[in-house]
Amino acid sequence: MEEEQGDRHISSTLRENEEYIKQILGDNDDFTIKPFKIFGQFQSVLFYFSNIVNQEAINKDILKSLMYVPDHLLGRKIQPDNLIDIIMNETLYHSLADTGRNTDQLIEALLRGETVVLIDGIPIAIHIGTKRIEKRSIDQPETEQVILGPREGYIENISTNIMLLRYRLPTSDFQVKSMKIGRLTKSTVAICYIKGIANEKVVKEVEKRLSEIDIDAILDVGYLEQFIEDNPFSPFPQTQSTERPDRTVANLIEGRVAILVDGSPFALLVPVVFNQFYQTTEDYSSRFLMGSFVRLARILALVFSLVFPSLYVSLISFNPELLPTEFAVAVAGGRAGVPYPAVIEVLIIEISMEILREATVRLPKQVGGALSIVGVLVIGQAAVEAGLSSPITVVVIALTTIGSFATPAYTAAFALRMLRFPIMIMAAILGLYGVVIGIIFIFNHMLSLKSFGVPYMSPVSPENYQGMKDVVIRSPLWWMPKRPEFLHPENRTRLGKNENTVLKHNKLGNDQREASNNGGSKGDNNSSGNNDLN
Repeated sequence: MEEEQGDRHISSTLRENEEYIKQILGDNDDFTIKPFKIFGQFQSVLFYFSNIVNQEAINKDILKSLMYVPDHLLGRKIQPDNLIDIIMNETLYHSLADTGRNTDQLIEALLRGETVVLIDGIPIAIHIGTKRIEKRSIDQPETEQVILGPREGYIENISTNIMLLRYRLPTSDFQVKSMKIGRLTKSTVAICYIKGIANEKVVKEVEKRLSEIDIDAILDVGYLEQFIEDNPFSPFPQTQSTERPDRTVANLIEGRVAILVDGSPFALLVPVVFNQFYQTTEDYSSRFLMGSFVRLARILALVFSLVFPSLYVSLISFNPELLPTEFAVAVAGGRAGVPYPAVIEVLIIEISMEILREATVRLPKQVGGALSIVGVLVIGQAAVEAGLSSPITVVVIALTTIGSFATPAYTAAFALRMLRFPIMIMAAILGLYGVVIGIIFIFNHMLSLKSFGVPYMSPVSPENYQGMKDVVIRSPLWWMPKRPEFLHPENRTRLGKNENTVLKHNKLGNDQREASNNGGSKGDNNSSGNNDLN
């Protein structure tokens, strides 16, 4: 109906405006129309949706301030031409107030939860921000659990999410640009970046791709991802979603751009490279030795989840001579009663595990945990005893499933889960050659991908020495004084000139303890150490 009416200006006749608004919004039971008189003499009407406004603010800050004449206006004759200026600058007790002359803006303001005041004889509407939406409290993220690190996660309110970012980035360089996307939802989308660090070309490209989206509804950042990614047919994600503000800030500091959507508890990070998907914020919250060891275990689990079933099929079906004799005999004995080839056996168990995993995710938490235990223990044991599967196959699929759970990013883990099946089929046809060919195809595809102009396999290809310090292992922070070069940040330096002073702390402490143990015989060195510390 709004589109049919076209661009229409507010009339100076109150009844005409009221009839127009009733025609569009009057069928809603929660739409409230409140007639009143401003200062007891100007006929006015208040419009709002009762379920999305703060009723107390309307009563105290709007109606009370407009219906009673303030002390400084007593005895003063108010002309209709000056009424809007007096209300906005001298009377209204609310900071979120604005004026407008267009009916489309008026309807949109009402639907956003604002309160609109129309005055008879004045073709101007007053929009007052009184929106109140119930929201859940800030809680620990569900999909990105950590042992060390902050416990805050995004919620569905975009204002709260931006507040969480500003709390961690109290700098004027932190920039937020907003736009509305969605013809029906008119969802607020915020582009967040750090000016002076993020590449301006990347920021403009993000704005360009988002501005070209024309769709009825944007309900989550996943809708935007499908429109802005470089290769939508690739199984690998070219954007990264996170519900952790600390992770978002860490990526902003490196030079990336974050995209937030009102109504979604996730942020979208661009551009991304593949090594981000097996890294966690915990890697940097812990000591570098611990972070490196855990990351190596995570990479091993990632490789397991991709090629372990294929290697098993190829070795059993084509190259059993590569297995130790005793182990090969044990495997053959375990498969003696299985009536179909190894690839069919692995596919049946693998598909069953995928169905079980999906059922566990969709069921309530109280039932889901019990189902996973029953599925793994009871169904697996029953399948072995019934001769539908061999014990070694159950072990292989179990290790593969555990390896996929160790990948922190759900979207990357899902891509590896999908790619397991074509590699298994190639292994069943060509053996180890099929596995190698499948891996080559995957790597070739990954090398061809880009995310907003950044090569997907950076900094491995094209190689970059500084970036390689944070790929396989997590190097100490003082070994990484520069931001990743593949992001082309405007400011590459993130560590000061005295980055190595941390290595002197132990030496100074040992000198002081040695001096005190020797009765102060090294007083000169001790005093110089104190001067250095000061």
